[in-house]
Amino acid sequence: MNNIAIGVVSLGCDKNRIDTEEMLGRLAGEGFGFTQDAAQADVIIVNTCAFIDSAKEEAISTLLEMAEYKKDGKCKFLIATGCLPQRYMQELSEGMPEVDAWLGTAGYDKIADVIRRLYGGERGIAVANDKDDRCPVAPRMLTTPEHYAYLKIAEGCGNRCTYCAIPSIRGGYTSRPIESVVEEAKTLTAEHPIKELIVVAQDVSRYGEDLYGENKLTELLQRLCELPVEWIRLLYLYPEKITDELLDFIDSHPKICRYLDIPLQHYSDKVLKRMNRRIDSKGIDTLVAKLAARGGYTVRSTFIVGFPGETDEDVELLERFLTRAKLDRCGFFEYSKEDGTAAARLPEKISEEVKHARFERLYALQEGIMAQRDAQKIGSTQEVIYEDIDFDNDMFSGRTRGDAPGVDSRILFTSKRPMDVGEICRVKVTGAKDGILTGECI
Repeated sequence: MNNIAIGVVSLGCDKNRIDTEEMLGRLAGEGFGFTQDAAQADVIIVNTCAFIDSAKEEAISTLLEMAEYKKDGKCKFLIATGCLPQRYMQELSEGMPEVDAWLGTAGYDKIADVIRRLYGGERGIAVANDKDDRCPVAPRMLTTPEHYAYLKIAEGCGNRCTYCAIPSIRGGYTSRPIESVVEEAKTLTAEHPIKELIVVAQDVSRYGEDLYGENKLTELLQRLCELPVEWIRLLYLYPEKITDELLDFIDSHPKICRYLDIPLQHYSDKVLKRMNRRIDSKGIDTLVAKLAARGGYTVRSTFIVGFPGETDEDVELLERFLTRAKLDRCGFFEYSKEDGTAAARLPEKISEEVKHARFERLYALQEGIMAQRDAQKIGSTQEVIYEDIDFDNDMFSGRTRGDAPGVDSRILFTSKRPMDVGEICRVKVTGAKDGILTGECI
């Protein structure tokens, strides 16, 4: 198998990326080679997402696109892995003959065996999915730049929000043991010059409760703070679990970025109740006020618009909240009806036109708020991790502690000395335009 070149396309979230990196690690351990040129790949693997309709459409479109390399390239076999086959194994295996094998989220450890079976003459392989048979952690081949890496501390979710298919795809919330997480982090930091460790799960704020009977997030973070990294970032924290104890811990540990990605999803109590969220508008106000009083926190959130039964009044409540709270970062998503979820059975569906109009209103409002927040940073000094050159502006490009890779903004800056990718420096902010800060390294 040493002469087989594997090409991989990873779709979806950062948790999917980690699964892809573990697959690559398993394949490398089995002696397979890799290529970034799909036209030169003997086997193409697409690790899919199926969270919402647009993700499913992207996954199917990508599979069909990669299938063309079986005609025009070297590709002999196309394999689909991850959430899409986990959710629609039977329908897809019967309806997409272009794909030679399907592996769900519990099948990543079988990837090398499946490739050998394909070369042995089998076709239409569908690896049985058992969400309770979680794959053991494997050595990873990083697909991020070497100065940062993601670290998954739990699988699945137990929050049971009515709109979300994650529990049916990934199973219930399952924390990894502390020693397992720390050992993986030690290996990553020993093998790569990692400056930023990004701790991820569907809900990091519940870490340990299922495994130890009590919350163990701060205990885990204490262990991670002992590693030779400079930043630790947390993704994602549910609002009802952000305690004073956790905030006190973050405030007293400089390595942990004061960056909180908190999926609020709405502000109207009526909509929150229909979503089966565990916080109401009063709790949201209390949390936002608490964070503002502490100062120095960057808050990012996400909101769903067009949820069944949402009224104009509900949207106005959300608008007034956004105007008042002035959150640093917000993402908005039009509600997507997902098979098998409780929300899919709710009446009072919102038309696509109304959903999109509400999305546009909220997006425009938040753009103005973000411009105000950015303008307030002019004159401040920010800690920045350097990542690239912006050749259009002839400036260095990086991220502040308040910016997660791939989802937030960047800062362009000048420096009187050469810099290495991953280097952390202090930058005085001199300007802000179109969501991008500018400054000079001091």
